[in-house]
Amino acid sequence: MEYAMTAAADTYAPTDRTVPTRSRERASYDKALVHSILDEGYVCHLGFVRDGAPVVLPTFYGRIGESLYVHGSTGSRPLRATGDGVKAPGLPVCLTVTHVDGLVLARSAFHHSLNYRSVVVHGTAHQVTDPEELRTALDALVDHVVPGRSADSRPANAKELAATAVIRLDLDEVSAKVRTGGPNDDAEDLGLPYWSGVVPVRAVNGTPIPADDLDPAVALPDYLSAP
Repeated sequence: MEYAMTAAADTYAPTDRTVPTRSRERASYDKALVHSILDEGYVCHLGFVRDGAPVVLPTFYGRIGESLYVHGSTGSRPLRATGDGVKAPGLPVCLTVTHVDGLVLARSAFHHSLNYRSVVVHGTAHQVTDPEELRTALDALVDHVVPGRSADSRPANAKELAATAVIRLDLDEVSAKVRTGGPNDDAEDLGLPYWSGVVPVRAVNGTPIPADDLDPAVALPDYLSAP
């Protein structure tokens, strides 16, 4: 089945690759939802084919508007294969980000599940070669982890920039998928003597631990002390 490549300004157009084969009612193409899921995560999984075999790498990323910037090393052969869009056509990839929000425990083993939010992005990645875009992307990567941190740390020097690769993946072919709510127990199982419900899962930052060699005069920045 082919899907029209059209969408409103606040949604992504569904495609054959972004429409799930199962639980289609959980899929969403809302840009605000996609952005919120991406912005809350720290690690993405980048999938591609190398030498005829699938490869999936965990790495961190940052978003600027409708582009994702993914961190890597200039020594990475897959990242070199992305090219700049001029000398090389780029690297077809699939990028995913997932949050687990709850453990769904049903009365039957079959109906156990997870409450989750996920985003899947299909597209062609290109290595960032423009110096200005590269510095902007690196700032976005740092600020994605801790907002405001790029302005409160030494920027990369020429040697570090030469050893760092960043690839850009535009958000064109994108979908989100979300599961919420409790278990879907079968009617005949409702009387079984097993606990059924949801165990919430939350990521919580702990108290910052200063480096052993940190000057005691350096105060904890506001962006780390704020609740």
